[in-house]
Amino acid sequence: LLLCRAEEAAAVIVSGLRSTDVFVGESATFTCELSQPGVRNVQWWLDGTPLHNNLVTEISEQDGRIHTLTLNDVACHDSGTVTFRAGPLISTAKLLVKGISLLA
Repeated sequence: LLLCRAEEAAAVIVSGLRSTDVFVGESATFTCELSQPGVRNVQWWLDGTPLHNNLVTEISEQDGRIHTLTLNDVACHDSGTVTFRAGPLISTAKLLVKGISLLA
């Protein structure tokens, strides 16, 4: 009788992205939690465009499991689909940026 050691379980998404509504000029934050660290090829996208860490786009990682994207000073044209990809895992959410009505 041969006993095979179970392969290490693949990472899964514990908590996926949540759709967010914000007003123009505010920040929008998206968080995705993975079951374990070490997943490679982590990438964030907005409507199919890859995002990179800069003054407006803050990308961070905590313990290798909690991945956070913050979009600062958003504009109406930032509305769209945010996608988080870590290896084969994908989570998406909608970002809706609302304008401020001048008619009060």
